[in-house]
Amino acid sequence: MSELNVSLPPALRAWIESRIAEGRYSSAGDYVRDIIRQDQNAAQNETEWLRSLVYEGLDSKIIDEDPKKVLREIMTEHPSHNG
Repeated sequence: MSELNVSLPPALRAWIESRIAEGRYSSAGDYVRDIIRQDQNAAQNETEWLRSLVYEGLDSKIIDEDPKKVLREIMTEHPSHNG
Protein backbone atom coordinates (compact mmCIF):
# COMPACT_ATOMS: atom_id res chain seq x y z
CA MET A 1 0.00 0.00 0.00
CA SER A 2 1.31 3.48 -0.78
CA GLU A 3 1.36 6.36 1.65
CA LEU A 4 -0.26 9.78 1.26
CA ASN A 5 0.29 12.63 3.70
CA VAL A 6 -2.49 15.19 4.03
CA SER A 7 -2.55 18.41 6.01
CA LEU A 8 -5.84 19.10 7.79
CA PRO A 9 -7.09 22.04 9.80
CA PRO A 10 -7.61 21.26 13.48
CA ALA A 11 -11.40 21.09 13.17
CA LEU A 12 -11.25 18.35 10.53
CA ARG A 13 -8.62 16.41 12.49
CA ALA A 14 -10.86 16.65 15.57
CA TRP A 15 -13.80 15.35 13.53
CA ILE A 16 -11.82 12.32 12.39
CA GLU A 17 -10.63 11.68 15.94
CA SER A 18 -14.23 11.85 17.20
CA ARG A 19 -15.30 9.24 14.61
CA ILE A 20 -12.44 7.00 15.74
CA ALA A 21 -13.40 7.53 19.42
CA GLU A 22 -16.99 6.50 18.59
CA GLY A 23 -15.60 3.21 17.35
CA ARG A 24 -16.76 3.81 13.80
CA TYR A 25 -13.21 3.63 12.45
CA SER A 26 -10.00 2.10 13.71
CA SER A 27 -7.72 4.87 12.43
CA ALA A 28 -7.58 8.06 10.40
CA GLY A 29 -6.45 5.99 7.41
CA ASP A 30 -9.47 3.71 7.80
CA TYR A 31 -11.74 6.78 7.86
CA VAL A 32 -10.15 8.34 4.77
CA ARG A 33 -10.29 5.04 2.83
CA ASP A 34 -14.00 4.73 3.66
CA ILE A 35 -14.73 8.29 2.53
CA ILE A 36 -12.88 7.69 -0.75
CA ARG A 37 -14.81 4.44 -1.34
CA GLN A 38 -18.08 6.27 -0.71
CA ASP A 39 -17.06 8.95 -3.21
CA GLN A 40 -16.16 6.30 -5.78
CA ASN A 41 -19.53 4.61 -5.30
CA ALA A 42 -21.37 7.93 -5.60
CA ALA A 43 -19.53 8.74 -8.83
CA GLN A 44 -20.31 5.29 -10.23
CA ASN A 45 -23.97 5.62 -9.24
CA GLU A 46 -24.16 9.03 -10.90
CA THR A 47 -22.61 7.66 -14.08
CA GLU A 48 -25.06 4.77 -14.10
CA TRP A 49 -27.95 7.20 -13.52
CA LEU A 50 -26.82 9.41 -16.40
CA ARG A 51 -26.38 6.37 -18.62
CA SER A 52 -29.92 5.21 -17.78
CA LEU A 53 -31.24 8.65 -18.74
CA VAL A 54 -29.43 8.41 -22.06
CA TYR A 55 -30.96 5.00 -22.76
CA GLU A 56 -34.37 6.23 -21.67
CA GLY A 57 -34.03 9.09 -24.15
CA LEU A 58 -33.02 6.69 -26.90
CA ASP A 59 -35.93 4.39 -26.13
CA SER A 60 -38.28 7.36 -26.41
CA LYS A 61 -37.14 7.78 -30.03
CA ILE A 62 -36.60 11.48 -29.40
CA ILE A 63 -32.88 11.32 -30.38
CA ASP A 64 -30.93 9.04 -32.65
CA GLU A 65 -27.44 9.66 -31.25
CA ASP A 66 -25.12 7.04 -29.84
CA PRO A 67 -25.55 6.88 -26.02
CA LYS A 68 -21.79 6.94 -25.46
CA LYS A 69 -21.52 10.15 -27.50
CA VAL A 70 -24.37 11.75 -25.54
CA LEU A 71 -22.78 10.69 -22.25
CA ARG A 72 -19.41 12.15 -23.33
CA GLU A 73 -21.16 15.43 -24.17
CA ILE A 74 -22.88 15.51 -20.78
CA MET A 75 -19.61 14.79 -18.99
CA THR A 76 -17.84 17.51 -21.02
CA GLU A 77 -20.50 20.02 -20.04
CA HIS A 78 -20.28 18.97 -16.36
CA PRO A 79 -16.61 18.11 -15.73
CA SER A 80 -16.99 18.24 -11.93
CA HIS A 81 -19.14 15.10 -12.16
CA ASN A 82 -16.61 12.98 -14.04
CA GLY A 83 -15.81 9.87 -12.09
